[in-house]
Amino acid sequence: MNAPFALCEEVVSQADLHDPGEAARITDFVYAAHGSPFHLPRWLLAVEQGTGQRATGLVAEKGGQVTGWLPLTVAHSLLFPRALVSSGFAVEGGALAIHDRTARRLCRAATELAVRQSCASVELRGGVVPEGWDVQSDSHCGFAGPLADDDEAQLLAIPRKQRAEVRKGLDKDLRVTVGTAESDRAAHYACYAESVRNLGTPVFPRALFDSVLDAFGDEADILTVWEADRPVASVLSLYHMGAVMPYWGGGVWDARHLRANELMYYRLMCHARTKGCIRFDFGRSKTGSGPYNFKKNWGFAPTPLTYASWTAPGAAKRDVDPTSDAYQRKIALWKKLPLGLANFIGPVIARGLA
Repeated sequence: MNAPFALCEEVVSQADLHDPGEAARITDFVYAAHGSPFHLPRWLLAVEQGTGQRATGLVAEKGGQVTGWLPLTVAHSLLFPRALVSSGFAVEGGALAIHDRTARRLCRAATELAVRQSCASVELRGGVVPEGWDVQSDSHCGFAGPLADDDEAQLLAIPRKQRAEVRKGLDKDLRVTVGTAESDRAAHYACYAESVRNLGTPVFPRALFDSVLDAFGDEADILTVWEADRPVASVLSLYHMGAVMPYWGGGVWDARHLRANELMYYRLMCHARTKGCIRFDFGRSKTGSGPYNFKKNWGFAPTPLTYASWTAPGAAKRDVDPTSDAYQRKIALWKKLPLGLANFIGPVIARGLA
């Protein structure tokens, strides 16, 4: 006679993240499987609240236990084709599963969901790559490394040339604040918006930053560098399972000669240690770019990231990479926009860049 559990099969279903019990169950699985903050239901819900892009996902179960999870954002706008993105506005978020076969099953289910949702493609940021999907492993690299035991050791851990730049920032008459109050949020958005305009890309809506801060509570904050009463560099960071991730950061034009960015990241390393962090996750950068070299100068070794996408038969592949050749002319024009105009129309465009 067969045992009853032999009949138990793994099933995949669409998650209802607005159900607190469902969200809590998935959250427990993410932490147990050492997933990223972008796998958490609260990230997806914050993105939904801040941008209007719908939060969903696929959950695999067997015998009442979660065996896999694929976070998804339904990305849509007037400018870009609809897509299922894992995970929206994130640098990670591919299928998280106990077994690779479960991860592949989740990805296959995502293609079926994409068709039902009238989405032309599915995009995975990390995780198991299904056979037959378009794979990229040379476009972006991640940077991460351990934090030192104290402030002085942290400074000495920075390579000599970059350490000299940090010392220049330390010698300036600059102050640093950390918080999540309205003053912190306004300062961050001012610095970030000017920074991305100067890079030629639309700024995200401030509501996205507010929603993430509210969702993550004491696991997110803003560190800002000030020259007198003027914010010159600011970064919104996430704290997840012992790692700090400076996620959205930038500075005004004067930040360069003030060495405000150098001071900002060093102070963040020191601050993160007081929050119990042991790793500094510098995030991703396009391979060979200026930010890529900047992070290498801090002593972080680049790790290639693998992204994969599936495009529905007959549909064009979605391209929202602002560094691609197709956007170079638009980027050059965007850099010339007055800051006020860029901040007014940028969020409308950026909502579709999940």
